[in-house]
Amino acid sequence: MTNIFEQPLTKSDSQEKIRTWIKRVKRSKLKCFNDFLNTLNNWWKEITNYFVRRENSGFVEGFNNKLKILKRRCYGIFDREHFFPRIYLDLEGYRLFAG
Repeated sequence: MTNIFEQPLTKSDSQEKIRTWIKRVKRSKLKCFNDFLNTLNNWWKEITNYFVRRENSGFVEGFNNKLKILKRRCYGIFDREHFFPRIYLDLEGYRLFAG
């Protein structure tokens, strides 16, 4: 278990730990990780850049997904005056009306 008072991993430390994990997976001959290992290989720089500033685009990805779902649910609403209030209601409305 990681001590909460330890310093966060640096990019080079994290790369070494990931490489060690990759070696263990390859030695185990588990095939279920092959796609994930390919993804790690293809996006190595981008994935390990997370350890530089600890930022990701999770919020933006989640927000975009909510908007895509809302667009599908509101198929047929052509008026922006109705669409944008609907976005607000779906994103904030539950908090507004939840007692």
